Amino acid sequence: MTIEQIYKKAVEIGIRNDPRGKNEVAKILRAENEKFAKLTPEELELYDQDRLFNPYSDTRILFGSPETKVRSVILGIDMEAAEILLAYTLNKDRRQRIDLVIAHHPEGPALARLHDVMGLQTDLLTGFGVNVSVAERLMEKRISEIERRLLPVNHDRAVSAARVLGLPMMCIHTPADNCVTTYLARLFEREKPETLGGLVKILKEIREYRKSAAGGAAPSIVNGSDANRCGKIYVDMTGGTEGSKDIFDEQAAAGIATIVGMHMSEESLERAKKANLNVVIAGHIASDTLGLNLLFDELEKEEKIEFLGVSGFERIRPGDRPGSGKKRASARAGR
Repeated sequence: MTIEQIYKKAVEIGIRNDPRGKNEVAKILRAENEKFAKLTPEELELYDQDRLFNPYSDTRILFGSPETKVRSVILGIDMEAAEILLAYTLNKDRRQRIDLVIAHHPEGPALARLHDVMGLQTDLLTGFGVNVSVAERLMEKRISEIERRLLPVNHDRAVSAARVLGLPMMCIHTPADNCVTTYLARLFEREKPETLGGLVKILKEIREYRKSAAGGAAPSIVNGSDANRCGKIYVDMTGGTEGSKDIFDEQAAAGIATIVGMHMSEESLERAKKANLNVVIAGHIASDTLGLNLLFDELEKEEKIEFLGVSGFERIRPGDRPGSGKKRASARAGR
């Protein structure tokens, strides 16, 4: 498989698992293609043509020839200079062949444009019944905040290390986050946990979360108790980064009772508490790892890849997750 094939397949899988649905993503791509057709020659010089087929600005080939053949990758949640130097050392000492560095969290131009994917959160909120004008107004404010926060960041630091060492590099962010969001939303819909305790039990039966719990970072109820009823569950694990801190009252008004997220800042948690929302934090690195594993489960149906997991990632293949065919006890309260 080439880098380009991995990249395009990851985007396809991200679209297939996008919680907005393929039709909504197709609308976004059509609009982008219409915009492209109207660009001036000067605007075309700076235009990223990947936008014509890839709606996720935080997922890109960062360095290297797209035609490079890939048999072995080093993959981590954060791939900075230290991890890239590790990959170079392994290659140089011939301890392990590394054809490609894959980061989950975006680097380079993918980090610079991270805010562009946050519109996904607006669509998710409106899909759950939040007033569209309210969702747009609050998210536009948050997107602008993230855009300004990213302006002074040294986006190219890790990519320049890969470039100097001659290591091809890419990042896969929102497509993997889409996979974990859709997977958990469908799992909760199928299992219908009645209480927060039952919901956490479901999470702990997933190997990525179980391993994280064994390491001291278990899924946790940070607002509510084991006995609190779940009600309407909102899985908040995609869309770039944490959303608006002013959205929680609107979520409660839309009937959402429980938020399941990767992480939540203290300020957002206090706002969620004031809105009387249950909050379960599944875990950041475990959730990212699950999303990547789900994505590569699909991608590897065509061709197997050798993985070296670092920076919080471990490749776990199918067979030990709910829905894989393995019998499991019900996680509903009282059973």
